[in-house]
Amino acid sequence: MRPWPIVLGLLLLAGLSFGALAAGKKAADLRQAQGLTPFIPPAKFLAGNFVAEEMNPVFIFGTVKDFAASRKCATAWLIDNDAKERADKAREYTLYLEEDCPDKVVYYVFMDQSNLTPQQWIEWRRRFHKSKTDPQYGATKAKLEHALQDGYGVSGELRFLQKDGELMNKSPEEYLRADLQFVPIYDLNQQKKISK
Repeated sequence: MRPWPIVLGLLLLAGLSFGALAAGKKAADLRQAQGLTPFIPPAKFLAGNFVAEEMNPVFIFGTVKDFAASRKCATAWLIDNDAKERADKAREYTLYLEEDCPDKVVYYVFMDQSNLTPQQWIEWRRRFHKSKTDPQYGATKAKLEHALQDGYGVSGELRFLQKDGELMNKSPEEYLRADLQFVPIYDLNQQKKISK
């Protein structure tokens, strides 16, 4: 038996995980300080669209996978050490897309909601926000349901951003559009696809 197919397979696997293992010193220090570990997100989450505001999103952006691929520096997906074991059973959980640049480390902090419909999403919110849920999230639920009927379902939410371990003051939605020039695909307020 020839060992080359096995050796090539091992090299391919090592190459796929290299980004998660080859973090720069600043990124490695931040991972340790925040208790984060490499993680492979579910394909359903990566293939789904996302919003970038929790309470009143205006836009749906493209797939999480496309956003991650659009980053200019090395990226890796991370999860809290304690949450890793519970992730497959959780309704939603936090994932960190780490972008490790020479001058900064940015964490795009996502909620994986790929197992929730808009109705389940608002029911989950009701557990935490009680009587404030419908006034705060009711309009968003209706907009997300309409977008889903139009073929623009959402599997994740970009909740906040960190730069070098500090929370950024700018809203994720504004940061994506203004700073990163990442174009949304659907306008929730106008309830229609955005032409390119």
